[in-house]
Amino acid sequence: MNFRELSLLRADLAFIAHWVAPGSHVLDLGCGEGVMLEYLQSDKRCTGYGVEIDDKEIPICVARDVSVIQQDLEGGLAIFADNAFDTVLCLSALQMMKNVEGILRDIARVGGEAIVSFPNFAYWPHRLALLRGRMPVSKSLPYEWYDTPNLRCATIKDFEELANEVGLEVLECVALDEKGEPVSFLPNWRGSLAVFRLKKK
Repeated sequence: MNFRELSLLRADLAFIAHWVAPGSHVLDLGCGEGVMLEYLQSDKRCTGYGVEIDDKEIPICVARDVSVIQQDLEGGLAIFADNAFDTVLCLSALQMMKNVEGILRDIARVGGEAIVSFPNFAYWPHRLALLRGRMPVSKSLPYEWYDTPNLRCATIKDFEELANEVGLEVLECVALDEKGEPVSFLPNWRGSLAVFRLKKK
């Protein structure tokens, strides 16, 4: 997979990919169909593993030649040694976890750097939906309240505080709009997806 193909498939992943150094050893938590790892392996000569729990996604990862481990992230990352990876990815998966703090501590333990993304609950259409008395539904939060896999709702400022508490330093924070383009003006208001690049303190 080349960069253009990744951009057409997932603009948010295409933006995030520039933070991963060529040749890095990468762990992708909640890797889904393995799109990001396939791109990193083929275009940036990275190595690594994906971790995914969904039975349907595992054969798709294998077909993409992505090494995937089927595991529930809630059980932690004890199978990986300290500092085993250059970069740990957790892209649009953290909001589905019960033990967010524990997972972030594990991410800090096994990786030199981390890239985390999640739907920004402070995005203005989400706020407007709440003012109208409804739970928000958007591209980054595409589920109704009764069938959503999302257990946690966070804003950019919320995550900054938690990252600091678990020993992660924020190197960069970017808010992306629904087209995957960076938002510079009022990012906590206008950004649909929050993306953080972090390193352990």
